[in-house]
Amino acid sequence: MSVSIFRGNARALAITALLAACTRPTPAPVPIPPVPTPQPAPPVQSVPQPVQPGGVNVDPRRVVVPNETGIPMRGAASLPAPPSVTREFRAAWVATVDNIDWPSRRDLTTAQSQAELIAILDRTKELHMNAIVFQVRPAADAMYPSALEPWSVYLTGAQGRAPSPSWDPLAFAIREAHLRGIELHAWFNPYRARHPSDKSPLDPTHIAVTRPATVKRYGTHLWMDPGEPSVIAKSIAVIVDVVKRYDVDGVHIDDYFYPYKERDNRGRVIPFPDDRSYNAYTSKGGTLAVDDWRRENVNTFVQQMYAQVKATKPWVKVGISPFGIWRPGYPADVRGFDSFQELYGDSRKWLREGWLDYATPQLYWPIAKDGQPYPSLLNWWAGENVKARHMWPGNFTSRVGTTPVWTADELVNQIAITRRQGASTGNVHFSMSVFMPPKGMSNAREQRDSLASRLIRDTYAIPALVPSSPWLSVPTVALTAPVVREERDLRTGATFLIASLPPGVVARTWIISRWDGRNWSSELRAADTEILTLAVAATSGEGVGYWISWIDRVGIESPRVGWLRTSDNIARLIAP
Repeated sequence: MSVSIFRGNARALAITALLAACTRPTPAPVPIPPVPTPQPAPPVQSVPQPVQPGGVNVDPRRVVVPNETGIPMRGAASLPAPPSVTREFRAAWVATVDNIDWPSRRDLTTAQSQAELIAILDRTKELHMNAIVFQVRPAADAMYPSALEPWSVYLTGAQGRAPSPSWDPLAFAIREAHLRGIELHAWFNPYRARHPSDKSPLDPTHIAVTRPATVKRYGTHLWMDPGEPSVIAKSIAVIVDVVKRYDVDGVHIDDYFYPYKERDNRGRVIPFPDDRSYNAYTSKGGTLAVDDWRRENVNTFVQQMYAQVKATKPWVKVGISPFGIWRPGYPADVRGFDSFQELYGDSRKWLREGWLDYATPQLYWPIAKDGQPYPSLLNWWAGENVKARHMWPGNFTSRVGTTPVWTADELVNQIAITRRQGASTGNVHFSMSVFMPPKGMSNAREQRDSLASRLIRDTYAIPALVPSSPWLSVPTVALTAPVVREERDLRTGATFLIASLPPGVVARTWIISRWDGRNWSSELRAADTEILTLAVAATSGEGVGYWISWIDRVGIESPRVGWLRTSDNIARLIAP
């Protein structure tokens, strides 16, 4: 997830100890120039096709009109197939626990909280990123109205206190994200019941009050016991409730299964107090040793969560971001923390069984880190992906500017390595705050500004679609092409292409590929309405063509419909 760096968290100290300054330069990706900003051009004087009765009455000043006169053209005579649109998952975690990313404070007004969310989403779009992983359940609480759990302290300053004026942050974030062509994945912590940054009284509806036997005090935390069947059922019910009620694109859990071990004031490891649930298991004939039993508890949760999300909405992606090392020695040059033994998370099993749609192992070390090298770990995880799910590693982007090794170059090169790996098709950055206006630390400010500008200018210069998930599609249902027609504005004479979605479909994105007789340019637009309107520049004697298609909720592209105006000013539609 990555709230693996929570302030005051003992686990953060363990991770930080692993991050020694060491780097091996890797060439930055070759810059790709951005598409020029379109400019308006004169309206069409004549179109051979008849205008449909009534036409359209669209103010062309409100519609982006491609510039056909800015580049000399040979004149289109035919419409070739367009190039493929870039596919890459480009996401950031938005952590709400301890107010890491949002909201910045617990006493913000509703308007201030909404403004901060808008700023995050606008920045995401500006960076040509296409998803956020938004934390909605930091600690058995909710960043949305819920009948199952109380309002989060991190939103209003007191657990159980509703925001005033009333609003639904999750619904708001989903709507605003989709308007910008951004996916929203709802991020849950399945077991943490209270974070040490929460000092407010427990709400009467909190699980530590309603089911105290299932919640254990562990060091500085309250933790739901993963060995209690009712805990598994409760956490899955919370996730399924969100999937049912909200148009989320994915659900996400991170690396917090059994807690990272804490120590007492004499330095001794505190054992997790789950004797009650383990004794209940063995009294019913259970024979697994305690460590194996703990792993099986987490396996049960992961398997059942995946199955119930798919039974509710098959298209909603399930993602898990485990600790970046499964076990030391896998691969051979890797040493360090054993998440299989310490957190009881058998993340390799979940990947190999296909109990997830994307894996985001937290590869939080530099490229050349001795014992935890980024390339070796990435290759190992990709090699374990026998079900061909998405592999989108997590990057410790918030480290940029904090030590000499963590430079903008380091992160850009990690993205380049991910791309060259072949079986990995994206990255998830912890966390969003690194991309927002920085505070303090002049070196951090310089490096983070450099990183953002390089992403916009080079690494993420070309917008990308989220990679498709064909295993989530319905194999017997073929997507149909949009309906495209040409119309002319009766008042101005401007020519428009009007594309309509087929009845009953849910689209996420329009793909518009434009051919000027020599060059292709592509545009991605959020499919927030069923109608797409394109203004066609009118330049007599020059040709232009378009292919138009749409993307469904799992990233599958529909058949394309083409439109061509040849250099002798003849326009025609091209069937899919």
